[in-house]
Order: sequence, then C-alpha cells, then structure tokens
Amino acid sequence: MVEGLKSILIGFSHDDERPSFALRYGLSLARQAEAHASICALTPEMTVTHAFVSNVASGLVAAENQRLHEASKAAVEQARQEATAAGVGCNVDVLQRHYPELAASLAVRTRVHDITVLDAEPDPLSLGRGFLEEALFNGGRPLLIVPQGFETFEPGRIVVAWDGSVRATRAVHDALPLLRAAEQVEILSVSGEKDLSSTGADLAPHLTRHGVNCIVKELGVQNGDAGETIRSQIGLFKADMVVMGGFVHSRWRQLVLGGVTQSMLKASPVPLLLSY
Repeated sequence: MVEGLKSILIGFSHDDERPSFALRYGLSLARQAEAHASICALTPEMTVTHAFVSNVASGLVAAENQRLHEASKAAVEQARQEATAAGVGCNVDVLQRHYPELAASLAVRTRVHDITVLDAEPDPLSLGRGFLEEALFNGGRPLLIVPQGFETFEPGRIVVAWDGSVRATRAVHDALPLLRAAEQVEILSVSGEKDLSSTGADLAPHLTRHGVNCIVKELGVQNGDAGETIRSQIGLFKADMVVMGGFVHSRWRQLVLGGVTQSMLKASPVPLLLSY
C-alpha cells in the first residue's frame, strides 16, 4: 500500500509500433495508492509552415491531424476501460497542439498532480525527450520515467542515488511515499566524480525516522562513469526503481558532455524517479 499519493498524471504518445508502458505502470501505481489518475494522450499537431503551400498539401496535413486525434481518442478510451477494470478512478483527455505549446501544457498540468508518469525516451533529440525535459524543468513536480517492459509498479527495492545536492534532496522527499512502501531502500553515494556535500550516512537517520527501511552503500566511481556505477549497483541490489535529482550541470553541458542524468535517461534499467 502506497500512502500519500492522491493524484497521478499519466502522459503517453499513441504509437501502434511501441506501446506505452507508462500507462499500465501508472495505473498500477494509482491502484496501489488508491489515487486518481489523469490520463493524457500527448498528440503533436502537424502544421504547414510555407506561406504558399498548396491547398492539397494543407488538406493532407489536416487529414493527418484528424487521423492522429481519432487514434488518440481511441487510445484514451481504451485506457479508461483499463482503469475502470483495475478499480482506478480516472479522467482522460487528448491534448493535441503544436509541439512547443503541447510540451508547455504538459508542464503546467504536472503542477496540479503529486507525480507524473511518462515513458522513457533514450534519444536526447526526440520529441518524447523534449516532453520529459520540459516537464522536469518547468513542472515543479517529480517525474516517474518508465522504460519498456515495466507494466506493474513494484515497491520492493529502491536505490536512492544521493550526492547531498538540492535536487537530490528534493527527489528523496518527493519519493517518500514510495520509499516508505518499499521493502528496502539502499542509499547509494558514488565518490570520485565530484565532491559530495553529504553522504548516505547523513541521510539514513532522517529516512529511518520517516519509516523507511534503509541501508547505506558508498562506492568509488568505476572507470570515471558515475552513471554506469549506479546502473551496476542497481543490478547487484536487484532494485525495482531508482530515485535521483536531475541535471546538476547546465543543460548544454549535459547534452554535449553527457552526465549522470543523461546517462540514466538513456539507459536506466528500471523506472527512474527524477526531481529538479
């Protein structure tokens, strides 16, 4: 039983070739938390940018937008039926706008929910990654990012990637309902990549007072790659989720040079809770 979550936003893009795992994972979380689910199909609207484009081309674009809208309507109706079958109260909606407006609207919606569940998107230049980053930077609420293959929320074992930063602190406190529900939480501190302002030993007593069953693990960075060090420990701990703060460095530096957050967004082996 997950206590403390009352309102969950689930966003997904309808794709016949790649189903949304965020949808079923989010509904599973909502059922275990006895929370309301707001289910939103994110549907970019195609546009004609050339001033002298033909009426035929305009008609084709309008027809494609209508097709996408109808497909998304069918997808959210199916989601409504799945939610009802799972005993989850929900509302469903198709959000179809030009991409910048769509991403901004998603960020605004996150602000009136406890947590937002989205599909993972490994490609940093894709539209889906743009949705993730807009919601993370401008939403003000935690994101739960679901890789392919995960359909059921499992609060068994959770890794907290802890570096003592403001964003890691926010992530830990945003994740408290999930951490309290976990069988065991490992507070993982990776040294060697940067100076740590706080260690797992500092955080553990605080989480214990909140009813979290936690242990502490301190590791040196492996081959200069903190992201790979975290992924390796996730496997060794057999974790079901990882919690961490997002984007400590500038977004430009993250894109060009990489970084732990980009590394985890690209290849997290388990669902990833991020806060900024």
